[in-house]
Amino acid sequence: MFLLKRDNFNKNFIIKGLATAILSSAFIYLSYFNIEYRLINTILGLAGLYFLLTIPRKAMFYAGFFIGILWFYWMVLSLKYYELIYLTPILLLAIGLVYGLIFLFFTIYDKTHFRLFLIFAFTFIAPFGFNWMKFELLFIDSYFGTSKEDFALILISLYMLIKLKKMKFLSILPLFFALNLQINNSNSNPNARISMPQLNIDQDLKWEKNYRNTIYEKNFEKINTAISNRKDLIILPETAFPTVLNRKDLILNRLKDKSYKIDIITGSIYLENNQFFNATYYISKGNVQIAKKLVLVPFGEEIPLPKFFVTLINDIFYDGAQDYSKALKPSDFEIKGQKFRNAICYEATTDKIFENIGDIKYMIATSNNAWFTPSIEPTLQKLLLKYYAKKYNVTIFHVVNGSENTIIRP
Repeated sequence: MFLLKRDNFNKNFIIKGLATAILSSAFIYLSYFNIEYRLINTILGLAGLYFLLTIPRKAMFYAGFFIGILWFYWMVLSLKYYELIYLTPILLLAIGLVYGLIFLFFTIYDKTHFRLFLIFAFTFIAPFGFNWMKFELLFIDSYFGTSKEDFALILISLYMLIKLKKMKFLSILPLFFALNLQINNSNSNPNARISMPQLNIDQDLKWEKNYRNTIYEKNFEKINTAISNRKDLIILPETAFPTVLNRKDLILNRLKDKSYKIDIITGSIYLENNQFFNATYYISKGNVQIAKKLVLVPFGEEIPLPKFFVTLINDIFYDGAQDYSKALKPSDFEIKGQKFRNAICYEATTDKIFENIGDIKYMIATSNNAWFTPSIEPTLQKLLLKYYAKKYNVTIFHVVNGSENTIIRP
């Protein structure tokens, strides 16, 4: 096996893998610091892909290992809320190993054209249902498009650069067809005047029983402020009410009363037939509409493994808690005569939530990023939302606890 061979730990392989990982991850960290220049991201993206196509096979493992950690180290931050902080180094190592082995697989038949093919094929694959490792994101804020066709053209251009012995200048031709020089100037806004209050409730307080009433009252303060500002709709984030809201009549009735003055969208838990759902509540004129989450977070809200392992993991690490249940199809709300697609956190970054979206031009996405802050997780999420907003031509109103609210236009 790769890890058992001593010569695979050559420092040259490690350095080349690390350099490739840095080039392939720089766009996330630049965005984190609000450094978003299309030229810089274009050059870094091309350089990162070029290295992925040309570094030695043994260096590819290290490229994947470091990319996995640079992109997803923030996953370990949530462990402290489960009192599993001792697993931090194990989870970090596991993240690196998983992506290291995936990248090593790209070189299973170490020819450039085959490596290129497997890298492109990976854009259609989500290991364990987790799809946040997208090579197309390298060009999300660049001069190139982010469609599959654009990415294929970029790979072809780099392949020509590597393989052509003469007239290498021809390799630039496919890039012309991948260019996306259009800058979005869309000012399209929905009919509803929307309030998007910023919430920053620490995760260790969010589910604290003695603090819940404080959270409830803070939410009602935001609602009252939105009413005073004559807004039509207020959006509160995922699990803004940290309870099973349809079993809290006092709170729900207060929300219904307020809904005669303003439409309310808020996240909470929904209980139905002994099944728990991460849900969005849309409350208008005293009526309540429930949108259940369609796509659950792998290893966060569901364990994507056979039932035996699901039960075992839940018993060992989560005190026997059961996975959330999920909806069968996406949900839409009609607000001021316009339809809005509902999305809760992770599912807003999946193709499944955009199924049958038709001519719907707006999405309301709610998140709770307090699990992972401070980190690059909100930045990576925002970049993914940009990708899907472009792909489906949808404006996304993203309301978050723990990181910045954003309106993302296609």
